[in-house]
Amino acid sequence: MWPRFINIIIGMWLMAAPALLRYGSAATDNGHIIGPVLATFSAIAIWEATRNVRLWNYPLGIWLLIAPWILGYDNTIAIVSDMGSGVLILILSSIRGKVAQQFGGGWRALWTNHPKHMKINSNTKEDTLRDNNIN
Repeated sequence: MWPRFINIIIGMWLMAAPALLRYGSAATDNGHIIGPVLATFSAIAIWEATRNVRLWNYPLGIWLLIAPWILGYDNTIAIVSDMGSGVLILILSSIRGKVAQQFGGGWRALWTNHPKHMKINSNTKEDTLRDNNIN
């Protein structure tokens, strides 16, 4: 869970850094777009059932690594900030969180014959009726 919180802080940094460090317009716009998206994906990924949303931060981290050259940043501090943030995002998004519960297998459970959550909850209606008749 702590890597998600750090990614939220990085997202807030990306939004605040252009004003604090006086970036150019391309770096400012990039930070104002990527920062909130990163913070949102990271906040959603805090919950166990949506933990895999952390993987959606990979494209954002990769973009921050290549954006200074594609957008033509004119400030070295902006380049270092975005590239450092990109590396941290990739590392922190790679850290899996502990999942203590099963949540039904997601959408793919709709198309499988024996989804994992049905195997875990094997107490069917017939079993309940049989157990009640025995007692």
